[in-house]
Amino acid sequence: MKNIKMLAAAAFVGVFGMPANAVEEVKIGVPSWTGAQAIANLLGAVVELKIGGKVEYVPGNNATIFQAMDQGKGDIDVHPDVWLPNQESFTKKYVEENGTVTLSSNSYEGNQGYCVSKDFGEANSITDIADLGRPDVAALMDSDGNGKGEMWIGAPGWASANVNEVKVRDYGLLDFIEPIRAEESVKTARVKDSIAKGEGYAFYCYKPHAIWYMFDVKMLSEPRHDPERYKMVQPSDSADWYEDSFVASKDALKNVQIAWSNSLVERSPAIAEFFANFALTADDVSGFAFEISGNGRDPADVAREWVENNSDRVDSWLGL
Repeated sequence: MKNIKMLAAAAFVGVFGMPANAVEEVKIGVPSWTGAQAIANLLGAVVELKIGGKVEYVPGNNATIFQAMDQGKGDIDVHPDVWLPNQESFTKKYVEENGTVTLSSNSYEGNQGYCVSKDFGEANSITDIADLGRPDVAALMDSDGNGKGEMWIGAPGWASANVNEVKVRDYGLLDFIEPIRAEESVKTARVKDSIAKGEGYAFYCYKPHAIWYMFDVKMLSEPRHDPERYKMVQPSDSADWYEDSFVASKDALKNVQIAWSNSLVERSPAIAEFFANFALTADDVSGFAFEISGNGRDPADVAREWVENNSDRVDSWLGL
């Protein structure tokens, strides 16, 4: 009887203790750009549908997400879309120096540049970034009458927007071009409107992205990437970042991957193991982004549908 009572007590503790110990949880950072939102929801869908874990999505910029991962308290556990070397100041500090964040070894390739619509480019012989500095082209891009053409360089908080601001200066465009920072949704609406009205507009663009499925646009050529002509100092490294930087060549092709807090390994080991195996292609991300931005679908619905339709790939991430 004593043994039976002990077994019953053990079963009671096991059953009622299991939810607190067995249900893994993760808080996923969600930056503002569409590709990051898509990947964040894909990570969450796999955790919920395949691991049975609990997910919370936390909006934030790069600095906020990396700082939270560094603290390791579970406020934010993962960054879904780390572009390198754009965000290198963060990975050097938290991955290499502090050793509090892990960067995935699986990446997809990213390409960054500046775009115009094909119609606008062909009508005005715009093929290279230098063409935006022609007075006739700048006048066609001046929608507010201040004498400068507007060019979207990225959203507030983006490391790439800082690079683009320096590039506008060092490409000699400041007398002709006004760099604009705004949320990506504002850019997308402006691209659509400019094409519909036959107006001039230039904007920072990158692959993968939904823009390539949504509109007929082309990327302008730039001087070939030259490390000697690419010295970028981010605000996180110096208050004088703008003065200390010099960027007058194309960005190198990027490696894009996820990063997660090392504390997640102890708190939610199955989720951390999944993150280590997670891998996407640029085409995957462009497809997600198009469904969200182009077709107006909810990122969570797109992610769940993809998980259901790609069980073999998902299983490989989970070691099944």
